[in-house]
Amino acid sequence: MFCVKCGQSLPDNAQFCFKCGTAVAGGGGAAPAASSKPASSGNVLGAAGVQALKCPTCGAPIKPAFGEMVISCDYCGSSVTLGGDGWKEINKHTMLPLKVVNPADALKVVQGYMDQGFFHRKDFEESKVGETRLSYVPFWVMPVSASTTYQYQAVATTVGATAGTIAAGALLGSALGGRRGGYTVIPIMGGPVVNPNRSETISGQYEYPVVAVKSMAAYQPKDYQFSLTDRTFFDKKQIPDGTQVLNGDLGEEAAKHAAQAFVQQLQSEAAHKKHSMVSQLKTQADVSDGELLHVPIFSFQLDHKGQKTTILIDAHAGRVIRTV
Repeated sequence: MFCVKCGQSLPDNAQFCFKCGTAVAGGGGAAPAASSKPASSGNVLGAAGVQALKCPTCGAPIKPAFGEMVISCDYCGSSVTLGGDGWKEINKHTMLPLKVVNPADALKVVQGYMDQGFFHRKDFEESKVGETRLSYVPFWVMPVSASTTYQYQAVATTVGATAGTIAAGALLGSALGGRRGGYTVIPIMGGPVVNPNRSETISGQYEYPVVAVKSMAAYQPKDYQFSLTDRTFFDKKQIPDGTQVLNGDLGEEAAKHAAQAFVQQLQSEAAHKKHSMVSQLKTQADVSDGELLHVPIFSFQLDHKGQKTTILIDAHAGRVIRTV
């Protein structure tokens, strides 16, 4: 089904739209009561310095560890985040289902990645596979709308003007070459003034993922996109027993600023890739309210002759996210 407000594709059991937060009639098999309020009511559950909370969904105790800003209930999976006013329930908490279940299958993904040039299969076969772990890692997924305006130099125009000047000089030299003493023609970059500068604007729409665990900042995806069409509302029952669900220590506001900076960088790289000699580049990146997405991730540590490499595998899509 689709959101009646923004048209976002939604799973049949959705109660609220992932994109705009609008309540969905018939979501979860029954229409919400007229007096019911979505989680976006923004009620403060506890002040910033509290030592313990109660889960807003099931009432179970939640004890934030030092530095944590995003916490998932161990019993029902509901999440809260620390904002400027204190601890609040997260409006949109989603997850990607686990599809690559076995570590052996995830390791095959690593092998395929190595064959594409990370290092050769022989090096991989000589490597020792160390710690292997499956965990659900939180990402803030931020919708970003970006527009970049820049100037670039039209090289073809400049080269054409230069070639025309040289050709004119050659004709003049041949005409005067019959005179006594001859002439040496030095092409002068003159003639009609041609402005080689051009302006262009490129736009982009992103659902940019920002890892919510600061200790995993080295594994922040640069231009990786998760398969968001497959996401569902977070349900702890879908997570295999014994799989760790990580909490985060990066707040939503900090994630917005990070997403804005990352997208500005991507826009700049796109402009430089399209044209050379880019100047006066300016990007406007607008970030909307995001959602907390828990992603199943396999992490492998490889040891090749003392050199250790950690590889993260998207256990939903079966793709390599980053290597460090």
